[in-house]
Amino acid sequence: MFSIDKGLRNVLGAVLALAALAAPAHALDTTNVAFVQTGTVATSIPVGHLEFCKARPAECTAHAKPVSAVALDEQLWQQLLNINAYVNQTVTPVTDEQLYQVSEFWTYPNGYGDCEDFALAKRRELINAGWPASTLLMTVVKQANGDGHAVLLVRTDRGDLVLDNQIGSVDLWSQTPYKFIKRQSQANAGQWVDMMDDRDVTITAAIQ
Repeated sequence: MFSIDKGLRNVLGAVLALAALAAPAHALDTTNVAFVQTGTVATSIPVGHLEFCKARPAECTAHAKPVSAVALDEQLWQQLLNINAYVNQTVTPVTDEQLYQVSEFWTYPNGYGDCEDFALAKRRELINAGWPASTLLMTVVKQANGDGHAVLLVRTDRGDLVLDNQIGSVDLWSQTPYKFIKRQSQANAGQWVDMMDDRDVTITAAIQ
């Protein structure tokens, strides 16, 4: 069994309260503020993910039957917390420069990795646990200091939840200190779409 912090369990009540904001799964309203809005056409793919897809093309294909959102219940919420905590606890954060002597290299961590490697590992663990790949979206954000960062965005009927290696809790996207830039398409794991985040988040520099 995974071990998680008691504080993470307490977040369950807050996330479950989001049910009042989101419609039931059979009539999901993704224009709700609990979801990040996106563009309708494909945008540029992060270089690291493009190279990842070249090395693992089977992981970057169109989804035959995309699932719009996971119907989150207490069991699935606990699974989300467990996997997030497990990866955060078992992977040591190291930069790509230190590991591979390159500025950007997306891959699965082997005990060590940077932010996108954490996110890739969580995505893989959740897929192996039965979560639809179309609801598990690699996402590029900016931190308050302008630095680029990667997280895993999980689309549920309670809203878009963020799994992050810098913050131990699993939070609604709008409760994180990031500016959301782009994410994987729900229709195709090898395509990305722009995100429309007009919140007042201070950014001091542009992402490369």
